[in-house]
Amino acid sequence: MEDLVNHIFEEFRQDFFPGEQVTVVMDDGERFDGVVREKASFSEQRRPDGEVVRQAFSRYFVKLNDRPMEEALMDNEHVVRSRKVFSKHMLRILLKNSLTREPWAGAPWVLKEKIAIEYKIPTEIPPHLQQENRQAERKANLAMRREEQEGTFFQFYANQQQQQRLPELKPAKGHRGKLSHQEMQRQKQIQLQQYQDAIATGQFQGFPGVPLPYPHQPIPYVDNFHQLPIVQQIASRQPQMPPPPPPPKGPLDDLDVAPKRSATTRPQLKFWVKPKNAQRDSDIKTIFEDSGLAMRSIGPLLETWNTLNVLCEPFLLDSFNLDDFVDAMSLPSDVGECELLDELHCAVLSLLVDESGQVKVSLPEFQEDSEEEDEDSEADDSAESTTLPDAPARSTRSSLAKQEAAALAEEKARDSPASKSPKHRAAEMLTDQGWVERAAAREFDEGGWQTILVGIIHQLSLQPSLKEDCEVILAHLAPMDEQATAETAQKQYATLDVNLRVAILQMITILAPSTQAVRDYLEECSEEMTQMRKDKIEQQRKKKPLIEELTSLDQKRKILLPSNMPDSDTEDTKLEPTDVDLQAPGATDQEELNGVDDSSDEEPPTRSLRRNSGRALDRKRKREEDLARKEKEKKDKETAKTSKQSAEFKKVLRDIEKKKTEIKECEDAIADLDNDLREANCQRTRPLGRDRFWNRYWWFERNGMPFAGMPDSSTSACGYANGRIWVQGPAPEEREGFLELPKGEAATYEAAHGVSLVEREERDCGVGSQLWDAGEWGYYDDPEALDALIGWLDERGKRERELRKELQSWRDQIATQMGAMKAHLEEREKRRLEAEEEAETGVVTRHGRRDVEKDLDLKRHPCLEWHNGSAIRELGRRHAVSANGGKRKKAKKKGVAEVVGSKKKKALEVEQEPVKTKKVETRSTRSGKR
Repeated sequence: MEDLVNHIFEEFRQDFFPGEQVTVVMDDGERFDGVVREKASFSEQRRPDGEVVRQAFSRYFVKLNDRPMEEALMDNEHVVRSRKVFSKHMLRILLKNSLTREPWAGAPWVLKEKIAIEYKIPTEIPPHLQQENRQAERKANLAMRREEQEGTFFQFYANQQQQQRLPELKPAKGHRGKLSHQEMQRQKQIQLQQYQDAIATGQFQGFPGVPLPYPHQPIPYVDNFHQLPIVQQIASRQPQMPPPPPPPKGPLDDLDVAPKRSATTRPQLKFWVKPKNAQRDSDIKTIFEDSGLAMRSIGPLLETWNTLNVLCEPFLLDSFNLDDFVDAMSLPSDVGECELLDELHCAVLSLLVDESGQVKVSLPEFQEDSEEEDEDSEADDSAESTTLPDAPARSTRSSLAKQEAAALAEEKARDSPASKSPKHRAAEMLTDQGWVERAAAREFDEGGWQTILVGIIHQLSLQPSLKEDCEVILAHLAPMDEQATAETAQKQYATLDVNLRVAILQMITILAPSTQAVRDYLEECSEEMTQMRKDKIEQQRKKKPLIEELTSLDQKRKILLPSNMPDSDTEDTKLEPTDVDLQAPGATDQEELNGVDDSSDEEPPTRSLRRNSGRALDRKRKREEDLARKEKEKKDKETAKTSKQSAEFKKVLRDIEKKKTEIKECEDAIADLDNDLREANCQRTRPLGRDRFWNRYWWFERNGMPFAGMPDSSTSACGYANGRIWVQGPAPEEREGFLELPKGEAATYEAAHGVSLVEREERDCGVGSQLWDAGEWGYYDDPEALDALIGWLDERGKRERELRKELQSWRDQIATQMGAMKAHLEEREKRRLEAEEEAETGVVTRHGRRDVEKDLDLKRHPCLEWHNGSAIRELGRRHAVSANGGKRKKAKKKGVAEVVGSKKKKALEVEQEPVKTKKVETRSTRSGKR
């Protein structure tokens, strides 16, 4: 770029064009501003022998601004441009904004497409400047240079080991230093004479195929030995080595980076459940091994927790940390009601079905056909099932037989009585009232939301991908040996396996993002992010001139500083005794030793004079006056110092402090906007990056939520949301394509790096700490392990370079969340142990035993302390509380009592109806506002 700038600057420095503002320099040095009106160019003149008679030049008619009626005829030596209009700096900026080039060495500069189209300038690259021709030219030059080096006589002679050497030629003795031209000619004559003598005496046998000359004949090929036939023949036989490959540019793929000799092992991962490759490894510690949580449920558990916390506002939920969520999902049946578990399901169900009974998501529908149509369809299905699939192009009799056997086995399994017999009573449980009507009426209590779950899962079982899991869930929630009632669904859910609970909540949570409420929320977040970006740009624009003004003020302060320096330390030394002399003239150290206390009202025990207490007060007053005088002297001292400074210098200092305050305000505003942008980024959760073995690293607090959860949440005092960095194994296609190579590629990799991929993964990750697929998860919850992980990542690989950069940028915040999580869990464990010890050793009465057990459950299961304040503030009630106050079944009985009951009860019910109607209107109004 610099060469291009210099070339263009020299090309146009003395070349001007009509309409251009220029400055005319007269012979006497006087300058006039003007505009070039006309230009005349004259080419150079040469004689027949090539001698230049006259250089090329131009002449310009310049219209002078100050003299409208006059024009100047000037040559290019007397016309100049202003540096504000034409300079190398401006030219460099113009070229950088107008030109581009391809990323290869020697690529030509090309005008940008937008500018070329606007000014209709062709951008075709000439053939001699294209990449292929430039590379071919470079290779040809290298080949010619190599042939010249390999074709010399001395290169050929050095390769001939069997040939007899020429007699050693030594320089003349006694001569040192640089030889003159005559001496060099004399040395050549001596060496030539020695060479002819060696041939004449037979000491030199010559080259094969070349006859020796007679002693007094001229020697052939003396001046050009490389033209000997034997030299050319041998040189043509030598194979030409290919040029070395160019060094790689930029970071390599992580697995192509050579392993370090002193390679360290990745920090040991922690697991909630042991991975499949470490089932027998007793050294790996787990937390939820005894709860029945399976490794396949960790991913859906984290996905559900993240979705509910990121979208907590449209769900009307308070945020909750991960440990409370896992505790609620694995809560045993003997604990009782858990508000967190109820509110999560009811909040999602309220979003799927509105109060008018409209389902906001698309679900597979049951087909309501007659029995004849069912029989016809079964016959068609059986006919279709017997049809064999098309045979492949290359099939044998054995393969066709296997296909026929598989088709017959499938048909028998479909027609078997066991497959046709019902496995659950989900349809019977929804006979009286469908799940959509229940959800629209918000009848969630007394087993209501469990019954609604049965209906949704029964409908989702029509999807082939979910059919198997849904059948297992329905077989437990609506078993064949129990009555098809809401109480049965509530009782069966309390004993449901934790993995099935996770699967149920994931199924309904996945449906929520397709609702209109969530879409509106995401669109609102996008609009807020757009406005935040505009505000951030505005703050950055506001900050830039402030920094420039601060720099200018600081330069001005440095200029004024020498004349406003304080005097020498002589004045300070004069005031030093006052800094130490804190006592009044009448007060001595002996008085302190005698027990005189300023703060006490007691009289001194030594002398009991009539005015002794008054004297003590006088001494105290004098000391206070001395202290006040000393403070005044200090202020006078500072005032004396500052008074010597000029008013201009003081104003500069005040302006500097003011600019610093304004810049600090801009920086704080930018930091707040960055954090708001991070929290409003709810569209998708992105991983931090991937390591060399394609493991993904997740920090869920990175975007979409506050670091410690919503500040108004009931459990915000915990100080963290997740507090862990989760590591997910590679996807199946990544393991098959990059980690499990074919035999040939695996052998090539092992030969190049000295270790196979399997051995390298075991060595780098550690035995028992490997993740084999995307269904396996591990985590880090310790700042020391986080620092060790950052040190383990290799910057030479492109994936680990990006991951290391992200971890370093978020390291402090991640460590803070880890510390808060560790402190919270330790405090929770301490309270649990204390409660258990108190329950075992303390004396509890019969009336207080129930309270002690309740308190013990709270200490053992902190998820019971969570409360949904968002729903109460917005709806006036929790999601799990029905709209009619939790008396759905009693309301039906009340209708019967209205017909056959007493008049007193009828009057009571009539009085309560307006109150009930008013409550419904209030709730609908609030939901409409929402």
